[in-house]
Amino acid sequence: MSAFAQTLRHLVTIQQRGPAQDAAGEPLPDAWADWPPKVWADIRFTGGLETIKAGAVTPTAQASIRMRQRAGLTTSMRVLYEGKFYEVRAVLPDMKNRSFVDLVAEVVGA
Repeated sequence: MSAFAQTLRHLVTIQQRGPAQDAAGEPLPDAWADWPPKVWADIRFTGGLETIKAGAVTPTAQASIRMRQRAGLTTSMRVLYEGKFYEVRAVLPDMKNRSFVDLVAEVVGA
């Protein structure tokens, strides 16, 4: 096993907005769908801050999520790990070796 593979210790689910239906069969436009398969990643928190939203202080944590190279990742996706959602803010591919991709992400309410 490569040294890079050994650092991937978080099994995450990538999600994208997708078609879904409620119990009555009506479309849910704001639903999230899993983007299979689950992948191994390395999540590292890079910083945190507090922002003011609607008059209340809200903690915000920033994270870097590294995984093997995958095509199709966009900033309209999110990552789910242990019940927390990480909103993807930027997709940074490894331009040299094309072996990994870093997702700059934010989890609100951490």
